[in-house]
Amino acid sequence: MVNKVVLITGASRGLGRSIATLFLQNDDIVYVNYKDSQSEAEELCHNYKKGIPIKCDISNELEVEAMINKIKEEQGTIDIIINNAGIAKDSLVDDKTKESFSLVLATNLIGPFLVCKYGHKIMNKGCIINIASNTAIDANYPYGLDYDASKAGLISLTHNLAIEYAPNIRVNAIAPGWINTNMNKELDNDFRKKESEKILLKRFAEPLEIAKVVFFLASEEASYINNSIIKVDGGLA
Repeated sequence: MVNKVVLITGASRGLGRSIATLFLQNDDIVYVNYKDSQSEAEELCHNYKKGIPIKCDISNELEVEAMINKIKEEQGTIDIIINNAGIAKDSLVDDKTKESFSLVLATNLIGPFLVCKYGHKIMNKGCIINIASNTAIDANYPYGLDYDASKAGLISLTHNLAIEYAPNIRVNAIAPGWINTNMNKELDNDFRKKESEKILLKRFAEPLEIAKVVFFLASEEASYINNSIIKVDGGLA
């Protein structure tokens, strides 16, 4: 891939930053979306001449529409959309509120829908990759049932949009397991050990290991992969 226009949501930190870095190293034009982490987004883009920070709360429809219009004005098109932005509000099930549950759905499911709704209109041909989770498939975690539900919805959205946008836009999702992001590095050591024991490879993934799968799915080498959900979780026992 050379000189593609790429939009990555939640790209200033964690997995999104690793994904953005791969595309920037490939000399693509990358819109590094952020909501609050302006300094991190600007720092990443400062290191690569084709990185462009772009602020947007993806749960806000007006902001999403404005973001897509800005990209259209500056580039004319988008070739690759990666819906990576997401939040988790882990807590005891009985402690969850309607408001917190709704916030998780707004960011993790409605946000990607809005980005696709407006973004696909300026895509001539290309691909959309949604970052789901293995907890939407077979790794249940009651403390995060709102997160799990949002990611299950994202998988359903992936299937439906693959049908809707065919044949010119491929739509796939990857379902990672635990990743060594800064947020997860703060997990209790006993909990990390317990979760690692469930994984056949006995460890959390590094962000780059997941990012490489995303990069491959967006490449011409994956040109016949469509409407697929790819687990990248080290294998579960």
